[in-house]
Amino acid sequence: MDSSAGSSRREATRQKLYEAAVTLIAEQGFSATTVDEIAERAGVAKGTVYYNFASKSVLFEELLRHGVGLLTASLREAAEETRASGGSNVDALDAMIRAGLVFINRYPAFTQLYVAELWRTNRAWQSTLLVVRQQAVAVVEDVLQAGVAGGELSEEIDIPLTAAALVGMVLVAALDWQAFQPERSLDDVHAALSRLLQGRVSGTRA
Repeated sequence: MDSSAGSSRREATRQKLYEAAVTLIAEQGFSATTVDEIAERAGVAKGTVYYNFASKSVLFEELLRHGVGLLTASLREAAEETRASGGSNVDALDAMIRAGLVFINRYPAFTQLYVAELWRTNRAWQSTLLVVRQQAVAVVEDVLQAGVAGGELSEEIDIPLTAAALVGMVLVAALDWQAFQPERSLDDVHAALSRLLQGRVSGTRA
């Protein structure tokens, strides 16, 4: 058997399990969701879940790692593309805000779970969640540091806190948008957050 074909098939199966798990857990909570339900929603046998993941907790931990990894990659790509096209570091931050909104719009259930889990302290996967969260925030920190070094941003900026605040702003604003202001377009929400960025972080008037 072609090992690459087998690997891609396994990845497709794991993706189905991620999607099934995140949807069910968003609907009814982690404790109430069973492996049987995840398997049924994914259209696979129960044994397939255990073949890919040792337990439901391991599946959820990997789900968090996978989802935040996708978000981190999209933020990094947005920043790199902006820089490659000659944009400033503030432009890169703005592009990252949009990339974050696009991600959340595509994966709303995952985002709800991620934000909820950030506030829980008794989970087995708490340490993993903190690690992957820092990976996403670090991408923003890098751009802020470059902005300060290049004179675009004030040296008085608290880089770790500002990076966390920008990520948090996007997460909370996007969830509020989807829950309470769904009539707004992504462009509209991005424009509002962009004005906040331009005024508050760069110190300019948009």
